[in-house]
Amino acid sequence: MATEGIEAVFLTTHNWGKEAKFFQSLGFELEFATDHNSALLRNGEGAYVFIAEVPEDQEPQTRLVLRVPDADAFTPGPDLEVIKPFEDTHYGTREMTVRDPDGRVWSLQAPAKS
Repeated sequence: MATEGIEAVFLTTHNWGKEAKFFQSLGFELEFATDHNSALLRNGEGAYVFIAEVPEDQEPQTRLVLRVPDADAFTPGPDLEVIKPFEDTHYGTREMTVRDPDGRVWSLQAPAKS
């Protein structure tokens, strides 16, 4: 089974409110915000943007998350370096981490087991 495109863009920032306003000015709508300085924004049916605030001593990061329809049916190919196999997340999905040939880290996200 293959991935099905981009599920999300995860961003870390030093000011989630300013970052959320930036995306809202691009047409994204705030779907929900947490009480720990993070938020999920959507613009139509495409990938969502999740913004989380990090301390000033951490560099802001961007991570693309690829969609996998069924974690149990996903078989990594021989050229895929798995850093972390699928695990349940605290936000209701299953996530795997892989590394590409240039050393970039990618996340694969699947629905939680039903």
